[in-house]
Amino acid sequence: MKKHVLFLFLLVFVQVFPSFGQEAKYIFYLIGDGMGLNQVNLTEIHQAEVQHKDNPIPLVFTQFPHVGFASTHSLSNGVTDSGAGGTALAVGKKTKNGVIGMDSTGTVPYKSIAYAAKQKGKKVGIITSVSIDHATPASFYAHQADRDMYYEIGKEIVTSNFDFFGGSNFLKPETTFDHKKAPSLFPILEKAGYKVLKGKDAYAQLPNKSDKIILMNSDGSPIDALKYAIDQKPSDLKLADITSAAITSLHKNNTNGFFLMIEGGKIDWACHANDAATTIQEVLDFNNSVQLAYDFYKKFPNETLIVVTADHETGGLGVGNGSSSLKTKFLSHQKISHAELSNAIGNLRKNNPNATWGDLKNLIAAQTGLFSKITIHETDRSALEAAYQKSFVDHQNETAKSLYASDDKIAALSISILNRMGSISWASNNHSAAYAPVYAIGVGSEQFNQKMDNTDIPKKIATAAKLSLD
Repeated sequence: MKKHVLFLFLLVFVQVFPSFGQEAKYIFYLIGDGMGLNQVNLTEIHQAEVQHKDNPIPLVFTQFPHVGFASTHSLSNGVTDSGAGGTALAVGKKTKNGVIGMDSTGTVPYKSIAYAAKQKGKKVGIITSVSIDHATPASFYAHQADRDMYYEIGKEIVTSNFDFFGGSNFLKPETTFDHKKAPSLFPILEKAGYKVLKGKDAYAQLPNKSDKIILMNSDGSPIDALKYAIDQKPSDLKLADITSAAITSLHKNNTNGFFLMIEGGKIDWACHANDAATTIQEVLDFNNSVQLAYDFYKKFPNETLIVVTADHETGGLGVGNGSSSLKTKFLSHQKISHAELSNAIGNLRKNNPNATWGDLKNLIAAQTGLFSKITIHETDRSALEAAYQKSFVDHQNETAKSLYASDDKIAALSISILNRMGSISWASNNHSAAYAPVYAIGVGSEQFNQKMDNTDIPKKIATAAKLSLD
């Protein structure tokens, strides 16, 4: 009788706690910077509308079996920045806005989940669609009192001894925080044993994929970030390219497993600019990397954990702005990002000093669908024509500033009109205090079926992988 009761108890225990006794050997930690629940929702709704489907078309990660949500406030503010938000997700502790991997005084370093994985013998990769020294990736390997200490952050790659880094480049590879000239980071990194590779062709030609690697944009490409997905050409380096390379390198000749942090950093940038069409394409681009992680999971389902979340929401995105009918399909007419539209308008102004209102109107129509495919209100037409008069005729060039862009006022106005016509509203150009969604699958994923704080996420990952964050 006792044996029978014990057997039933163990059976129930295994069913309720399926990962008991298992250990996550392979860990994927994916962070959509600025990706709140509405950014995800908008993308799924938009995909359905353009494909004439009745129900939202799910992304890879929204089909994961375990879903929760996390609060994101920092130690100093109700609305976090990416420094404090990234630190919370990396180390499991709160800090004040602007600090990277340290306490609020900027004097006590914290150990991240990535360092915990490395200490256990796992290979570690840190990759992003923005610069490698940006706040979120930095939070996993660096310890600095200010997120703008880019040179100092980059140097910590050497002491981390992590195995794979990827992103656009480094923002300040030769200049210290106090604006002094410093030895270039690249020889320092190479001396530490890293292969610095520029472009996906350089990675493809590398004989030993298990080398310590830093994969970046090719020469002449943007330094601050990969191109927006909406602007990319087939030859451009993409987040999925870096993700694929990281998985290959971390898994090769490795019996101890790996930890890989993947950041979709430009979701945040697009939301700062209140550019909904570009935001959608960034979420889809991020989803491509999740798909690669999921493909790996399907090969090793009993050894892999995937967690997808965000450091914060950006923009206070609203899906639906009055009418009960959604028209997010209008956003599909936008062909380029806010940044490229600004460049196109600037080039028209520069190359054609006598450009007419009709010339500008045709450019806007070709790149956004306004006027040609979407009938706009007379007040909006008048606002754009007045902006043309001020900029092209009176030569008073105005800009609309957001955190990562200074856009042409006409470009910003055009995208704002398109957003409104497409049923989209924005509360601000900055972060919000909205909950961050959390999605999980694999070993230990059942821990994420609840409301939590962002500091709980790395702790739960540590539990699943039997890592020590102390």
